Amino acid sequence: MALHKCGVTFVLDRAGVTGTDGPSHNGMWDMSVLQVVPGLRIAAPRDADQLRAQLREAIDVDDAPTVVRFPKESVGQPVPALERIGGMDVLRHGDDVLLVVAGVMAPVGLRAAELLAERGIGCTVVDPRWVKPVDSELPALAARHRAVAVVEDNVRSAGVGAAIGQALRDAGVDLPLRTFGIPEAFLPHAKRGEVLADIGLTPAEIAGRIGAALTRAAARTATGEAAAKERDA
Repeated sequence: MALHKCGVTFVLDRAGVTGTDGPSHNGMWDMSVLQVVPGLRIAAPRDADQLRAQLREAIDVDDAPTVVRFPKESVGQPVPALERIGGMDVLRHGDDVLLVVAGVMAPVGLRAAELLAERGIGCTVVDPRWVKPVDSELPALAARHRAVAVVEDNVRSAGVGAAIGQALRDAGVDLPLRTFGIPEAFLPHAKRGEVLADIGLTPAEIAGRIGAALTRAAARTATGEAAAKERDA
């Protein structure tokens, strides 16, 4: 279908961590497996409003196959956007970290941004909406920040974070990148929230790791500047 540019739309239910369906039913590979298909486009709606909108967008595409993925559980209240840059929705503004949230991980990312703000770290939170291909505006937006983090309910290997990393390298944007996702493992039977907590996909865990990474980066920079001054002296 991709080779012949067929406008076929695939709808994937039970995307991401399903939890109580057991280890055989977590939809945690699709955004990795489908990354390698040329021309294919993947939509990851963050809420019910976006699911309706992006399904319509996908059906309107007539020159490539499209995929729309959504979870088993209710996604809760709509998450409003402040503005749109390219095809990405900006959910929060900040100066330090570009936090890219794929689909239903948007509320988790927003809460992590709130926790980081309490520590004096500002985050721009963006929902790419279409996670494949990577939005052409993302590298320029990333370059205005100190670091990039990606949160996805998909395996970290070859997923959204990996695709964004490649896009940044291709654009010559040299920034620290941290991906938060699902490990390469069959996840045990449990409630979705419990599984996410076990694998570290919680606001507190994400905020803690991002804050620690920025602290280490700042320490390395300070050490390097001190060493340079010593050499110059």
